[in-house]
Amino acid sequence: MSIESRPGEAAFTAWKSRLLATPPPAPVLTETGIVTDVGDGVAIVSGLARALSDELVVFASGVHGLVLDLEPERLGVVLLGPAESIRLGETVFRTRKVVSVPVGERLLGRVVDALGRPRDGKGPIVEVAHHPVEAEAPGILERQPVSRPLATGIKVVDAMIPVGLGQRQLIIGDRQTGKTSLAIDTLLNQRRSDLVCIYCAIGQRGDAVARVIHALDEGGMLGRCIILGSGDEEAPGLAHIAPYAAMTMAEYFAAQGRDVLVVFDDMTHHARAYRELSLLLRRPPGREAFPGDIFYVHARLLERAGQFHADRGGGSITALPVVETEAENLSAYIPTNLISITDGQIYLSPRMVRKNQFPAADPGLSVSRVGGKAQNRALRAVAGNLRVMLAQFEELEEFARFGTRLDDTVRARLARGASVRAALRQAERDPMPALEQLAVLIAAMEGLFDAVPEGHFIDAMYRVRHAARDALEDVAERIADNLALGKAEQERIIEIAREALAGWLDTDSRHRAPRHRAPGR
Repeated sequence: MSIESRPGEAAFTAWKSRLLATPPPAPVLTETGIVTDVGDGVAIVSGLARALSDELVVFASGVHGLVLDLEPERLGVVLLGPAESIRLGETVFRTRKVVSVPVGERLLGRVVDALGRPRDGKGPIVEVAHHPVEAEAPGILERQPVSRPLATGIKVVDAMIPVGLGQRQLIIGDRQTGKTSLAIDTLLNQRRSDLVCIYCAIGQRGDAVARVIHALDEGGMLGRCIILGSGDEEAPGLAHIAPYAAMTMAEYFAAQGRDVLVVFDDMTHHARAYRELSLLLRRPPGREAFPGDIFYVHARLLERAGQFHADRGGGSITALPVVETEAENLSAYIPTNLISITDGQIYLSPRMVRKNQFPAADPGLSVSRVGGKAQNRALRAVAGNLRVMLAQFEELEEFARFGTRLDDTVRARLARGASVRAALRQAERDPMPALEQLAVLIAAMEGLFDAVPEGHFIDAMYRVRHAARDALEDVAERIADNLALGKAEQERIIEIAREALAGWLDTDSRHRAPRHRAPGR
């Protein structure tokens, strides 16, 4: 048999010709580095000379990292996963990408981590875009003045410390003063609006986040919320990027012209996580061992909130950062930094907690720098003198503690001030519409609660709220349209409140409890 007639020779010749006709593949350059040191949350890498700041790198074990320090012959990498998986000498690869998170409508109603990965057992999140967690804050010409009110549903806030859409309002106070409760009640009150809500838990325990999820679910707001959490047992790098990821998700909705409310709970844990990472990377410590750029770290985050111009979609991002103080020390480093960055603060005082005054907002130390211009006109007209009245009452109350004999006029002023202060009390998970807030405040300032015994004050407020809700639908529409109430509307509110409290206003039954207890909400 000749060579030409061997079986398969034709097929081999055809394969060889195709192989010679196919151009060789282009070489692929892959930059790799080596782990030279690894600690609790950080790793030192050598060999990646062309790596960029904030670039995402991948370790051979699958853990991701964020380049935070660029030094000759070494990189400081923040780990976004467990440090126990990293070994000395392990290979590290560049990705030429920055940290990104998913954004979009599919995230609503979901619980995710700092990288946007689902944590609620409801399956993967599909058909979403990915945006970088770091973005440049809008300039002055891309913003508009804050002019629309944000209804928190909390009387003391809406009346005396109003918040506007696009404002950055700090919630500050010691431990166990109700900071998270105030933020959650504000989120629950948005069921009366069309705001998109994002709750960012930074360094919180798992059971605390679970309670927040349960409260939002019971209040019917979980479907319009994104819960983003980074637990205290996770890597500090995830706690560092968590608020930036939440702000990126908010910017997606704001670019579509929607209003977004973001709660950062809390920035104290964020600052401590960044301090931990900086000390592990051997950065020079400053005041209270925090790195010198801690102010910039928080400023570049909160400056991304605001009311935006139509060229940027016309939406708004309202930020409610939470910060914890120790022993009422408002002059500590992180609290003063955040106070100077934000547009006001709601200070929750332990002194008010000891008086059983909840929410424990202190009107004297709380301020809203722009919310007064965005306050609902009906509330502004009624609560204009409320802060001064309470300040005068507290001063008179301190004077009366010395046991001085008081005349009837001073006793009447003390009774009026006590009833107004009691009218500002509010239970958890019970945000109030503006009409009910107005009815209670007007009734208190008119002295209709002065004769109510202390044990029946909550019951009396419920009666006024229910009566106003049932009989003043037209007034509620005027308030919703941000219109001021005339004298006739205020007189109607007073008359309805007087009818609801008729049992206590009768001098013969002033100290008797009402026959029927009003049902709770």
